[in-house]
Amino acid sequence: MKLYQISDGSVLKRKPSPFPLEKDIQALVEQNTLSLFDLEFVCTELSIEGRRFDTLCFDRKTNAFVIIEYKKSRNYSVIDQGYTYLSILLNNKADFVLEFNETKGEQLKRSDVDWSQTRILFISPEFTEFQKTSVNFQNIPFELWEIQRFEGELMSLNKIVTSSEADINTTAPKGSKSSIVKKVSSEIIVYDENYHLYKSKSRPDAIVEMYHTLKSRITELGEVECHFGSQTIDFIKDTVFAGLIIHDGGMGIVLNVKKGELQDYKNLTEDVSEKGHWGKGDYQLWIHGDDELDYAMELIRQSYNTQ
Repeated sequence: MKLYQISDGSVLKRKPSPFPLEKDIQALVEQNTLSLFDLEFVCTELSIEGRRFDTLCFDRKTNAFVIIEYKKSRNYSVIDQGYTYLSILLNNKADFVLEFNETKGEQLKRSDVDWSQTRILFISPEFTEFQKTSVNFQNIPFELWEIQRFEGELMSLNKIVTSSEADINTTAPKGSKSSIVKKVSSEIIVYDENYHLYKSKSRPDAIVEMYHTLKSRITELGEVECHFGSQTIDFIKDTVFAGLIIHDGGMGIVLNVKKGELQDYKNLTEDVSEKGHWGKGDYQLWIHGDDELDYAMELIRQSYNTQ
């Protein structure tokens, strides 16, 4: 990756300034887990069953634990380590909850955690093509992130995007590795776009097409990330500004605008500030056809501009 800095109309190429040690990457990430990944730091160097977990975080959006591992070595298998660590976590849930409560001073219960959304982030200056290919499955609970430092106190962080539609369970090797993969896969669900679009076998094509149209218009707002949760598809600027809930008859849109601050001149939204609901925000709108997209975008744009 090439990185340039703009100065007085000119571009200056910044040379790489590699991290000397794996610990340097770990220290930087642990100080900034909230800014980098929207994760709450819990602890470092947690040891369970003779294994050391580099960084333990908690995702408040999903109520799930997230493990972060740092690697400078190119000679390791992210698949083997990833599934081993997830298996240990799922077999020792009480230990992770206890660590969280002692560190954060809270009273989290094991039943409060959504164990199905547990995941691992691997962070390295560079992954080999073999390592990238090994996690190229649609339902694998791992993420690969390449981190680089440059002169001038600059840094880049790039997520390796999965493109395959293959199922890890259909390609896992036989024997003990296969049993670990199957056990972890039976408890952990990787939510993605297809999960939301096709979990209902009777979903009309028109709803799917309407979703894609709306998603395209939302992402055109700029600097938008998409997160797939168990119930909503969230669109994020600095924080979630809109969440989509897809049903056979239409889509629900949860708007992250505080009560009393949304300009809804058609009065089509519902105040859900005092109701239990999916998504983040005080307003919810239901749409059922393409003719409602323009007004929906007006409301979504308001939420986007408040973040």
